[in-house]
Amino acid sequence: MTGTTGAPGTPLHLAVALDGAGWHPAAWREAGARPGELLTAAYWAELVAEAERGLLDFVTFEDALGLQSAAFHQPDDRTDQVRGSVDAVLLASHLAPLTTRIGLVPTTNVTHTEPFHLAIGIATLDHASKGRAGWRPQISSRAADAAHFGRRTTPRLTEEDVTDSELIAKRLRELFSEGAEVVEAARRLWDSWDDDAEIRDAATGRFIDRDKVHHIDFQGTNFSVKGPSITPRTPQGQPPVVSLAHASTPYEFAALSSDVVHVTPHDRAGTGAILAQVAEAVKRTGRDVTSRPLRTFADLLVLLDEKPGAAARRLARLDETAGAELTSDAEIFTGTPGELADLLLDRHSVGLDGFRLRPAALPHDLTAITRGLVPELQRRGAFRTEYESTTLRGHLRLPRPVGRYAKAG
Repeated sequence: MTGTTGAPGTPLHLAVALDGAGWHPAAWREAGARPGELLTAAYWAELVAEAERGLLDFVTFEDALGLQSAAFHQPDDRTDQVRGSVDAVLLASHLAPLTTRIGLVPTTNVTHTEPFHLAIGIATLDHASKGRAGWRPQISSRAADAAHFGRRTTPRLTEEDVTDSELIAKRLRELFSEGAEVVEAARRLWDSWDDDAEIRDAATGRFIDRDKVHHIDFQGTNFSVKGPSITPRTPQGQPPVVSLAHASTPYEFAALSSDVVHVTPHDRAGTGAILAQVAEAVKRTGRDVTSRPLRTFADLLVLLDEKPGAAARRLARLDETAGAELTSDAEIFTGTPGELADLLLDRHSVGLDGFRLRPAALPHDLTAITRGLVPELQRRGAFRTEYESTTLRGHLRLPRPVGRYAKAG
């Protein structure tokens, strides 16, 4: 097991993945879309406020080192889809004081970005949000990303590779190993200040206790970090680490490095099979899920409408506008909030802790989640009616870790 059973009576967790105008490539052309505002702070502030209105555990923000592309493994030259984005960590930091309870989880690249900078960026977000930061580390799946930095090259995926998640994972295995080292370095940097390292005693002139700020002396395969961090230990101690996994290598990465793993089953049987693979990865890595639970969320790309059949018709219209049928690594759901609630509770009973929903079109499918799905789950006694915690770890029912360098007593 991965730390929870998903049995009736255990809390159901919900998150949303926000990306541009939505997860359908033609969403920006829908009536009600706001393509002229996608890069504005106000647009994102309104979306996250809506997600918080729905009492969701957290929102995730996509990020990349290159323009969006219809191809997973390489850039494209398309001009009929949304291109351009803002930095996810900076965006989350802007939104932190505009929200009060919802978790904020930006994505960052760990292949080409310095671990020290990643660690202090997420730590700063945790301070700014008063304990609501998370972090989704992501490796570079596109070899073209390396050209922005000029320091290294990374494996180039082939057309054959991208037909199979296991082939992708095999080709990128070394990057996943390095990514796990980056996360470990960040965790040590977050622990490099004891909770009580700051004294701030003006009378004695002592601002910090230097004995409670530690060098981490981390040595990775391709990098080293001396430490300590420049940022004191944060409200959560360690912000939760979130990862997306489709195959055995990323399941192992999650078992080693993550607090929450998003998986992508496409049916009930697939859910059980993937949970078994995650549990096997946990066992293989020797993780003690009693002290370090691993929450499992399934991703679903959703189109929701109150009237039966309306969401399927909307998807057909979007596909026609796009000139192609929507495809996704995640299961695509069309239906009513009640039908989605049925599906979520059924999959929850298989063993999932929660779900990250990808709204196909914004703001339509986000408000359908917060004002349709959430009330339906609440009516069934399956989802919170108010926030019970002020931190993301609290929402996820994850313990606050003790700093590894702090002396007992």
